[in-house]
Amino acid sequence: MQGIGEPIDYGAIQNSTFRKSLTMNRLEAFIHHESAGGILLMLATVLALLLSNTMMAPLYETFREIPVQVRVGPLNLDKSLYHWVNDGLMAIFFLLVGLEVKREVLEGHLSSLGQVVLPGVAAVGGMVVPAAVYWFFNREGVALDGWAIPTATDIAFALGVLSLLGPRVPVSLKVFLMTLAIFDDLGAIIVIALFYTSNLSTLSLTVASVALAVLVIMNRAGVARKTAYFLVGIVLWISVLKSGVHATLAGVALAFTIPMHGRNDQGEVTSPLKEIEHDLHPWVAFAILPLFAFVNAGVDMRGIAPAQMTSGVPLGIFLGLFLGKQLGVFGFSWLAIRLGLAPMPEGSTTRQLYGVSLLTGIGFTMSLFIASLAFPDEQLFQYTDKLAILAASVLAGVSGYLLLRWSRPAD
Repeated sequence: MQGIGEPIDYGAIQNSTFRKSLTMNRLEAFIHHESAGGILLMLATVLALLLSNTMMAPLYETFREIPVQVRVGPLNLDKSLYHWVNDGLMAIFFLLVGLEVKREVLEGHLSSLGQVVLPGVAAVGGMVVPAAVYWFFNREGVALDGWAIPTATDIAFALGVLSLLGPRVPVSLKVFLMTLAIFDDLGAIIVIALFYTSNLSTLSLTVASVALAVLVIMNRAGVARKTAYFLVGIVLWISVLKSGVHATLAGVALAFTIPMHGRNDQGEVTSPLKEIEHDLHPWVAFAILPLFAFVNAGVDMRGIAPAQMTSGVPLGIFLGLFLGKQLGVFGFSWLAIRLGLAPMPEGSTTRQLYGVSLLTGIGFTMSLFIASLAFPDEQLFQYTDKLAILAASVLAGVSGYLLLRWSRPAD
C-alpha cells in the first residue's frame, strides 16, 4: 500500500510540534462532526418514531419502500429506498470507517502499541461480554443469529453525549472512546464478513477479486487520482453486492487501497486518503447516518405488549448493550490498568472511566445495521429487537451522561 512503500520528503511536516498540531486539529474536527451528527441522529430517530406511531405510519412505510432502479444493459439494480440506504449509502459509511482506520494505523492513535492497549483491551471486553449475555438468553434457533447485535458502539451518539458535558470530560477519555469505537468498527467488519454472508456467487466474487487486484496495483504504482479509485470501486461494490457478501465490505476494501500519500499532476505532495476522508465526513455525519437512522428506527410500538420485551431476543439485546457493554469495557479496562498493561487515561478518574463505559452501551446505528443482517425479515420478532436497541441506547446514554456530570475531575 502507498504509505508503506517509497518514502517521500515532507519537509516541515516532519516537525514534531507541527505534526502534533495537525493531529489535534483533526481530532477536534472529528469530535465536532461526530458530536453534531449525533444530535442530528437523535432528531432523525425521534421523527421516525413519531411518524411510525401515528396516523402518518402508512406514509412513513411508503417512503421506506420507494422503488429505486438503476439499469445499464443486462445489469439491473432494483431495490427499495430502505435497501439502497442499507446496502449502498452504508457502503460509503464503511468506506469512511476504513479510511479512518488506515490513517490511525499509519500515523494516528493506532500507530504505537502504547496508544492501543487500553482501548484495544476494552473493545475486546465490549464485544465478548455482550455477546455472552445475549447467548445466555438465546442459545439456539434463529434467535442465536443476533448474537453480534449488542457488541456495537455508536461513536456519533456517544461523542454527542460527551459534547454536552464540555470540559467536564478530559480529552484523553474522548480519545479513548474514539479509539475504542474504531476497534469496535473493525470487529463489526470482521463479524459481517465471517457470519453474515450467504449464497455466494463464484462469478461475482471473481469480478470483485479482479477489481480489488486492480486497486492494489494502482496503489503500488503510485496512482493518486481519486476518480480512478472511485470508478474501480463502483465495479467492486456492484460485484460484492451480487456475490452474497454484504456490499458494505466493498467500502472497507476500497478504503484500504487508497494511498495515504502521493503526488498530483503538478508534482505536489498530496494525501488522497485524508482528502477523501475530509470530504466524506460531513456527508456521512449529516446525511447518510441520519437517513439510515430515519429509515431503520421507525418501530411501531402500538402493537408491542410489555411481556414481549422480556422474551429471549429483546432481553438479550437490552441486557447485552446496557449491562454487557459497561461490564465488558470497564471490567477489561480496570484489569488492564491493575495489571500494569496500560495507564489510566490522563487527567481522568475511575468514575469517569466507568461513565464512558456506560456510553459504549449506545449501540444504535451499528446495532440496527447488524440487526438488519441477522434478521432480514423485520416481522420475525415484531420489531422488539429494534425497540430493545433503542431502549438500551437511551438508558446507557442518559445514565452515562448523569454519572459523568456528577463526577469530580481528577486532582
